[in-house]
Amino acid sequence: MVIGKLFPGQYIHVGGDECYHGYWEKDANCQALMERENLKDAKELQSYFIKRVEKIISSKGKKMIGWDEILDGGLADGAAVMSWRGIEGGIKAAKMGHEVVMSPNTYAYFDYTQGDHSVEVPVYANLSLKKAYEFEPVPEGVDPKYILGGQANLWTEKVPTIQHAFYMTYPRAFATIESVWSPSQNKNWENFSFRVENHFKRFDTAEKPISKAVYDPIVKTKMNGEKMICTLSSELSNVDMYYTIDGSFPAKYSIKYTGPFEIPSGEITFRVVAYRNGVQIGRMLTISKELLKKRAGK
Repeated sequence: MVIGKLFPGQYIHVGGDECYHGYWEKDANCQALMERENLKDAKELQSYFIKRVEKIISSKGKKMIGWDEILDGGLADGAAVMSWRGIEGGIKAAKMGHEVVMSPNTYAYFDYTQGDHSVEVPVYANLSLKKAYEFEPVPEGVDPKYILGGQANLWTEKVPTIQHAFYMTYPRAFATIESVWSPSQNKNWENFSFRVENHFKRFDTAEKPISKAVYDPIVKTKMNGEKMICTLSSELSNVDMYYTIDGSFPAKYSIKYTGPFEIPSGEITFRVVAYRNGVQIGRMLTISKELLKKRAGK
């Protein structure tokens, strides 16, 4: 029972995600196996392998769990599914009577950029604190008894230090925790964000570098004919935003945002900062005309 000593928990996670099938499709031995076992494609070949692994795991008194790709080609009996490519795989597995952990990249991937790309390390996707708070681990129409819970993930390809890991994890971890532990009808963004801001003080006292990107303005642009229109917003209430387009640094005496405005022609540097009750709360964002154009898709 070596496997039991190595994995004392009930479940053994086998991975199974992002498996490249190209070599299997070219390999003569794999093709012979597929023909012998009447497997129509590489997805069914992977399923064949996963099902054999599941039998080994179950023979040791354990349960197998894997990422939602193990659904492709047929799900092994008794296997639990961790749904990361959205929630669809989890819904499918639950409706088949399999246990599920919801871990959708759309709500629970903490390696995603959490603030404006002008002040964050950009990656290929974004996940704001408010979006993370919208996570619902039990989708409508799914029997809750099959949902074991939810999980957030911090993949560390671009996380060089433990300090940066704290920065990427918090406060978004609070959003996942409350989403998983609280009934959806009890969730309230205004109440949650207020409590998060109180936690900022605790992290400052503990000297832990967490993200306060939720304070930063959200800057969007779109084209209206030849005109570029800029819209500013905030995930928090009681926030005023001040901006400049003349190269100066914005303060509470600068132009106050009241509604969408046109970005003038010519070379400009756009800057914006958030205030509350006359005190600066967010980082100043500096965005070039070229980057504003990219946001508008031009």
